[in-house]
Amino acid sequence: MSGTFYVIGTPIGNLEDITLRQLDTLAAVDFICAEDTRVTLKLLNRFDIKKPLVSFHEHSSKADAQKIIDRLMAGENCGIVTDAGMPCISDPGEVLVKMCAESGIDIKVVPGPSAVVSAIAVSGLSTRRFTFEGFLPVPKKERIQRLENLRGETAVMVFYEAPHKLKTTLADLAEFFGGDRRISLCRELTKIHEEVLRLTLAEAVEYYSINEPRGEFVLVLEGAAECGGESVTIDDALEQVRKLIDMGEKPTEACKAVAKETGFRKGELYSRLQ
Repeated sequence: MSGTFYVIGTPIGNLEDITLRQLDTLAAVDFICAEDTRVTLKLLNRFDIKKPLVSFHEHSSKADAQKIIDRLMAGENCGIVTDAGMPCISDPGEVLVKMCAESGIDIKVVPGPSAVVSAIAVSGLSTRRFTFEGFLPVPKKERIQRLENLRGETAVMVFYEAPHKLKTTLADLAEFFGGDRRISLCRELTKIHEEVLRLTLAEAVEYYSINEPRGEFVLVLEGAAECGGESVTIDDALEQVRKLIDMGEKPTEACKAVAKETGFRKGELYSRLQ
């Protein structure tokens, strides 16, 4: 009979957020898969838990994964953790979950803190619907395509970002979604230097041109305005621009206003207007 694979959430910063069930499960399994064994060892030592650790990260091979599956098939119980928060969400652990499911191995979740949900909860934006986008692609062509796909998204969008890439990402978001779009920048959640800034994209770009980004960020970006449930085409958006101009609005201001409502870029509307 095969063992059980436990997906175990751990604190995203403050170790006091650990749960009794997480501690019990970590103490009960035969071994623990960790993204970074050094990080996990600090957590285990804090609560005096002694368990064998197996490294499993984004560079682990399929053979590494199969060794873990083989141990589970042999009857051992395994817990998987990530460096912080829920494993297997934008995380290499999803490979093991998939392999366990394909092998008929029992999978149980031991839930814990999530940076995504925590950031949405304190964002001050709509919490009715959201889409988690993780890290944006680094290659420019792939990044542009991803942002193009999100242009008309009406749900709140959640991104992860590292401090050294934040300025570029904010500039790209402002270009695609317009400087007036609201964003909450959640930094170092539950840690000593926790901070949530609620700004427009233009304000965020300006703020971080002066202040150097520090710590890990969760970005919660306002979605496009819903228009009666129907998607708005570029021609629809241009028609709205022309109506505003006919009413006396300057072309640049008309494009800016419609860009905010439809998700199209102000520059694209202005260029097509000519």
